[in-house]
Amino acid sequence: MILKPFLCLDLKPELPSVSVGFKEWAYVCDSLVQGVQSLILRKGGIHEGRGGFEWKHRQFFLFPTWFHTQSERLTWSPEGATSFPPEEDRTSVDVDGFATLEQVWKVTDWAQMEAIAPLHIWKEEIVKERFVYDDESCLHVALVRAYKLPERWSFPYSKSYGGCRSWVNLPAEGLELAARSLPAMSDAAWEESAAKLRAVLGE
Repeated sequence: MILKPFLCLDLKPELPSVSVGFKEWAYVCDSLVQGVQSLILRKGGIHEGRGGFEWKHRQFFLFPTWFHTQSERLTWSPEGATSFPPEEDRTSVDVDGFATLEQVWKVTDWAQMEAIAPLHIWKEEIVKERFVYDDESCLHVALVRAYKLPERWSFPYSKSYGGCRSWVNLPAEGLELAARSLPAMSDAAWEESAAKLRAVLGE
């Protein structure tokens, strides 16, 4: 199943209009901001609501989560990566970038997931575990354009950020930093990555 694509007439960032964060493993956030990959895989959390996971926002900050064994489940980790303390001991949040959502697919064919493996950093067994997790074998695949903030945005951690959910409301001051962000990938590199993904999943 291919969802209707979002048309991007140019590669200038559509700046976030509301300060909302998309929760993802910290190393995956790093991979996006460092230009290692340009897609996100999502099954959905247990608190996503009756309708399941939805891409509710076109622009969002990349909110890193401290899952301590994530390096064992990925094929890439940032230079100097260290282990994380327990999430419940967390006192602050460090955000390095945001992303714009360019196109989405709901993939139900495992062969397509195998074909896009070179374009992301999740290990095959983790992707398959998510793909077959519940009654519907599928994954949401999002093509995104990531942008690096001019400086790290740090703010206190709140219990409201916890739980198995994808979207969280953040302080408003991050919007000013987003206005001074730079693309994580060059235009040419991003277009090449997008073309490879669309070649497998469709336009």
